[in-house]
Amino acid sequence: MSEQQDVLFSVDNHVATITLNRPDRQNTISGPMLASLSEYLLQGDRDPDVRAIVITGAGKFFCAGLDLRSGGIASGLSNQRTSPANLDLRNTPPTVLHNLDTPTICALNGSAAGYGMDLALGCDIRLMADTAKLAAAFTKRGVLPESGGTWILPRLIGWSKASEIIFTGRTLGPQDCLDYGLVSRVVNSNELPAAAAALGREIAANAPLAVQGSKRMMRMGMNETFNDHVHHVFLQLLPLFQSEDFKEGMKSFMEKRDPEFKGL
Repeated sequence: MSEQQDVLFSVDNHVATITLNRPDRQNTISGPMLASLSEYLLQGDRDPDVRAIVITGAGKFFCAGLDLRSGGIASGLSNQRTSPANLDLRNTPPTVLHNLDTPTICALNGSAAGYGMDLALGCDIRLMADTAKLAAAFTKRGVLPESGGTWILPRLIGWSKASEIIFTGRTLGPQDCLDYGLVSRVVNSNELPAAAAALGREIAANAPLAVQGSKRMMRMGMNETFNDHVHHVFLQLLPLFQSEDFKEGMKSFMEKRDPEFKGL
């Protein structure tokens, strides 16, 4: 386990778990936590032993947003001397999360508001505790979804539904999230950690290069024409055909056994 107290990182059975660990502050994210979150996301993505990443929170909340009470983030966001031309967002968690090839699972153990909601939406898969909520409270605070929500939400549920949620600052319960298709599954809060770990292991059991390539193509496909996309898919397939995992996949199928993939 990492010595970093506010963000924890561990790996078990090819699944990395990143835990926001400020339960006394509803897991609001401070400036140092932003740096740690990006660091651990990249660490998991670079580690060949990690085949899935779970993001969750400690205690009753997933993440209540940015920690504006500490002053660090608030002053940074409102600093008039900061020129938009000088902003570098390449290593911020939303950008890092979006560009990871390793599949990400958000285990929504509790309510997610503001930045926490954007963080959850940025993951590939969301599992939700039956006690959790998603709160799009941005416009109620005089701001907008600053960490990817305006890009992600319309693509997940369509323009009209996304507009209704963002413009009203609505809070969504588990059934709302299921109805909108924002989460894959709602589970008992006590069962959420095991469910997320099991899903991570199920992903990890498959050929990691193929899983990562599939995610990469899905991400590219969001901004490509169909003809361009199928061309890129074919180019992605060529190195996979040369991989040891492809040979193992075919061999295990013929031998009617579970494959043992090594990511090679």
